[in-house]
Amino acid sequence: MTAWPETEARSIETNGITLNTWVIGDGPLVVLCHGFPELAYSWRHQLGPLVEAGYRVAVPDMRGYGGSSRPAAVDAYDIVTLGEDIVGLVRALGEQKAVLVGHDWGASVVWHTALAHPGSVRAVAGLSVPLMRRAPVAPLEIIRRRMGEDYYLSWFQLVGPADRALMVDIERTLTATGQLTADWAANPGRPVRPPWLSESDLDVYVESFRRSTFTPGLNYYRNIDRNWRLTAAFDGARIHQPSLFLTGSEDIVGSVMSGAALEELCDDLRGIITIPQAGHWIQQEVPGAVSDALVGFLAGL
Repeated sequence: MTAWPETEARSIETNGITLNTWVIGDGPLVVLCHGFPELAYSWRHQLGPLVEAGYRVAVPDMRGYGGSSRPAAVDAYDIVTLGEDIVGLVRALGEQKAVLVGHDWGASVVWHTALAHPGSVRAVAGLSVPLMRRAPVAPLEIIRRRMGEDYYLSWFQLVGPADRALMVDIERTLTATGQLTADWAANPGRPVRPPWLSESDLDVYVESFRRSTFTPGLNYYRNIDRNWRLTAAFDGARIHQPSLFLTGSEDIVGSVMSGAALEELCDDLRGIITIPQAGHWIQQEVPGAVSDALVGFLAGL
């Protein structure tokens, strides 16, 4: 099953907000957390294989996305709050523990949640963004020094200009092949829609971001330094649960976010899998390989 289920999403209360969440199947709970700029829909190819393998799968639109709550305050999107959203979701579904799987920002959220709430996380898998050692100083200082002000992580800090630029042509934003930067915004031109994203799939994203805008997702990035301050207590902490990391050989994120520290930071690392010819949007680009890896990981728990 690769089609998105016809079942209506449930509006689940957690941590003072509601998360628009699809809950399908029976068995041990697995929660799939998406990144930027994505939706629960980005897991459309994994939902069927996981359900068929015997799992109950919960797929939320993360805070700020799709049909979920979109608080206005920038600091409503810090990593501590996002982790508490997921723990609350697990509890609201009547479970004490779940396996957490995340991509991009969703990966950052599930790594943090495994550290901060070990009693709620049975196992954890991150896609595209690894768990990393704590930076010695606030990360944006390092990013700006090394990559400049037009690097996407720097540009996204500009409240207003980045938000407006991404909304000028939503389809162009969603199909960009390089970094979203001020230079990109100043040089219009539409890239070719990638073959792994059908026209109807793209329409789902375009219509959703037309309603929500990209601002809530950008607010995740605007908490990078705040996250660093809030998580000081986890400096040197290790993940004890079974863990897995998946990445694509062509993912440009890997050039700045190396998974080299995973063996040091994870006591029960079950694998680092690099999928050939895959880029950043790994669960959509190579869905079969990702689904197989996740089912194999889950089977070994």
